[in-house]
Amino acid sequence: MSMGTIVRVSEEEYLGTAYEPDCEFEDGVLIERNLGQQDHSWLQTALAAYFFRRRRLWGIEAFTGQRHRIRAEKYMLPDVCVIKQPRPAERVFSRPPLIWIEILFPADRPLKVNDKVRQAIEFGVPNVWVIDPETLDAETHAPTGSRKVEDRILRVPDSPISVPLDGLDV
Repeated sequence: MSMGTIVRVSEEEYLGTAYEPDCEFEDGVLIERNLGQQDHSWLQTALAAYFFRRRRLWGIEAFTGQRHRIRAEKYMLPDVCVIKQPRPAERVFSRPPLIWIEILFPADRPLKVNDKVRQAIEFGVPNVWVIDPETLDAETHAPTGSRKVEDRILRVPDSPISVPLDGLDV
């Protein structure tokens, strides 16, 4: 499949197929995701590893590219997501994660990213983080509003979860 190609499949076919790389799905249409650039891949791995090392301390689990059923005929995949323990038994998550992380690509359009953030918040995600892998500039989004992260430390309010973007490789 090439970028821009519209591929229609049933929800059952989508759920029963392993796409490389995985795709999102909306109302019968496969939606390709940008993947394969080093800075994006490195940041995704670093974030997942940071959360993984602290999973027992914080009572969380971290996943990369995990499918989420947003509604019937709508599946989205955050770059990284964090859920409260225990790990769910379901293969495709149907409940909002604690944290939904989107890592930007140079080709990402602000309107498309904003739409994805809006959909995640409408799904019930309390913390959506958007990070530029080149600069580590970040924004946090919540049902109560959005803000630019000035100190480069991502936090979940009322929890011990704190992620210093400048210290991920430690």
